[in-house]
Amino acid sequence: MVGKKLLLVATMVLALPIAALADSDTIFTNNGGTLTGTSAGLSLAGSTLVGYSSPAGSFSGNLGGVTFSTGALTSGSMQSGGTFGMGGSFTIIGNGSNGVPSGSLFSGAFSQAPVWTMSTVFNGTHQYTLTGVLAGNLSGGVAANGVNVVLTINTGKGFFNSSAPFYGGTTDTTVPEPDSWALLATALLGMALVFPRKWKPLKAPG
Repeated sequence: MVGKKLLLVATMVLALPIAALADSDTIFTNNGGTLTGTSAGLSLAGSTLVGYSSPAGSFSGNLGGVTFSTGALTSGSMQSGGTFGMGGSFTIIGNGSNGVPSGSLFSGAFSQAPVWTMSTVFNGTHQYTLTGVLAGNLSGGVAANGVNVVLTINTGKGFFNSSAPFYGGTTDTTVPEPDSWALLATALLGMALVFPRKWKPLKAPG
């Protein structure tokens, strides 16, 4: 009997990684527009959403727009790289074309301080990358935390000076599917049924 119980528990434990694989991954890609920035913060305007990949399918074309802003520069410099304050805003809007929903696809803010990095690439030009973590809501009000964003510009052989054409970026969200949570709950319930706790009444002192 004990052997059967252990076998059942082992099966449930092995099922949990399968639940993790059921997470929903949605990736947004954008390019174009203008990135402007001072010590008060960075902001992007006029950037086009050109890629949308989700469990429902992958779509490309002019799908909408992406805008964002950060908090103020907290360390470093605009030219050599540094760190910005969390907060600000990050918005992805769909225009309803090519199978992509219209309206807000993601709306949130930086939940961790975004990092502004400068590197010199092989041809001697300067590439700036903003990496950060967002928290907010996908379409339908689905909460998404730990959303990773990577945004890149190239300023040629000069350094960033208040504004530059935006090259491109990706925003990657992962949200647990309801089936994952259901499987986890089922496993925990099964374990409780296999190993019920026997409660004994307390004996009166004396």
